[in-house]
Amino acid sequence: MITNSTSTPAIASGMLRRVHHIALHVNNMEVSRHFYGVILGLRELQGEEVPATLKTLFEKGEAANFVTPDGTVIDLFWKPNLNPPDPDPTQEFTRAGHLAFDIEPQWFDLAVEALHRYQVPIDHGPVSRPTGRGIYFYDPDGFLLEIRCDPV
Repeated sequence: MITNSTSTPAIASGMLRRVHHIALHVNNMEVSRHFYGVILGLRELQGEEVPATLKTLFEKGEAANFVTPDGTVIDLFWKPNLNPPDPDPTQEFTRAGHLAFDIEPQWFDLAVEALHRYQVPIDHGPVSRPTGRGIYFYDPDGFLLEIRCDPV
């Protein structure tokens, strides 16, 4: 349960800079790569552009990365046993893995403290990687979110 002891924002307005990346689970990687790359015209990251943390999955064909014109990265992760959506397209479902927000490195620990103070359910983290630090947590509906920062 998330509690709010004050009306002051725990993470001040303007601290979260932008959406860093969106991770989507896909059942068929080739169909999804075609959709994002050919149909939507997004540029697929290649070679050194692929994040170091995803190179192994990329090389095995289990991940692909596309970038939007504003710089938001869409990560595709192959999940071959993903249940198909309801045949009725009006029924809601999700293929999203998580939504990641970018924050300045100096504000990362303050954001983690705020999540704990507000008793936000944490999935895992903080974690440190060559690409920076991150913490994964759930919104009130159980959708996985991340706050991440670049390495210092």
